[in-house]
Amino acid sequence: MTTQLLTDLTVADICDGFVYNELEGKGLFGWGGKLVIQPEYQRNYIYADGKRDVAVVESLLKGYPLGLLYFVKTASGMYEVLDGQQRITSFGRFVKEKFSVADSNKMPQYFTGLDKEKQEKILNSKLTIYVCEGEEEEIKDWFKTINIAGIPLNDQEIWNAIYSGPFVSAAKAEFSNSKNAKMQKWKSYIKGDERRQQILSEALSWVSKGAIKEYMSAHRNDTEITELKTYFETVIDWASGVFDGIEDEMCGLEWGRLYETYHKNPYNKAAVWARVRALYEDGFVRNRKGIFEFILGGEKDTRLLDVRVFEPKETKAVYAKQTKEAEKKGVSNCPLCALGHAANAKRIWKFNEMDADHVTAWSKGGTTDISNCQMLCKTHNRAKGNR
Repeated sequence: MTTQLLTDLTVADICDGFVYNELEGKGLFGWGGKLVIQPEYQRNYIYADGKRDVAVVESLLKGYPLGLLYFVKTASGMYEVLDGQQRITSFGRFVKEKFSVADSNKMPQYFTGLDKEKQEKILNSKLTIYVCEGEEEEIKDWFKTINIAGIPLNDQEIWNAIYSGPFVSAAKAEFSNSKNAKMQKWKSYIKGDERRQQILSEALSWVSKGAIKEYMSAHRNDTEITELKTYFETVIDWASGVFDGIEDEMCGLEWGRLYETYHKNPYNKAAVWARVRALYEDGFVRNRKGIFEFILGGEKDTRLLDVRVFEPKETKAVYAKQTKEAEKKGVSNCPLCALGHAANAKRIWKFNEMDADHVTAWSKGGTTDISNCQMLCKTHNRAKGNR
């Protein structure tokens, strides 16, 4: 790989022919059409928050350097931004009047609202750019290692770079587009920022059963994403078809795994949602996120709910009472041992040899208070289960 250092290009040079797509959040071209600002292996533009984009402009106004920028020269003679597209898109958007900065009087000013001296200061700011040429593998390896902008690439952004091609282009257009009308519904179930490729990552994880890199490699040259879209929409439609509403705790669940595990089971939508509401109102349920799989699984695994356990002072009080009564009767302080005829029928268990148990199981309406607590030896408690 060869490199060349450029120090004479200015902001004005890069902004010549600058094109920004508001719909997709992309700064596409610049430098008189010679520069591709956001090639497909790049992450989406994420500086449009009124802070980081403004900081780039303020740095130029103060005469601060923006740091190194890296371009790749392609075989066709075009250039691609390897590192620095967030900064370039920020000053390009400002020059093209896409956002304002506050002046000394805290009043918003767009580029053309600045005095001529400040406009010229921005446009004449010189940039430091390394231009590199080499094989694709070399370029993308460098892309993974440089981190000038201060926001580390996440795994999906790196994989988009490694497996760039028509598949990644189509997938990003669908799952990384904040203007997609379906995005609001999707984000009820998936936690993350589509601009950081987190919706795309989840979609790929679902369809590949977690083997994202292998799936992207196998489909890299595909021009369509039919399988990816169909599977993703199938999972979302299944989730919305089983649960007749949305709760905050539904966002971020492993919907791909839940679909694979339970989608063949029949569910009554109204009854399912009634159970969700009942469990939300149950003060003994401490893990609301577990409610949904608990219901899907036939309400068998109460561990998913982290049902409130008996407090130490309660168990000690119950242990003391049971032990005192058992010693009077000459039987075991484990009620189930006392019913038998084995050697443990009269055994007095130590406190640390016993577990607290619901007399009437929580799942059958029993409460987690001292009136429904009994101490059982560990063997009987584990054998009793949810009966």
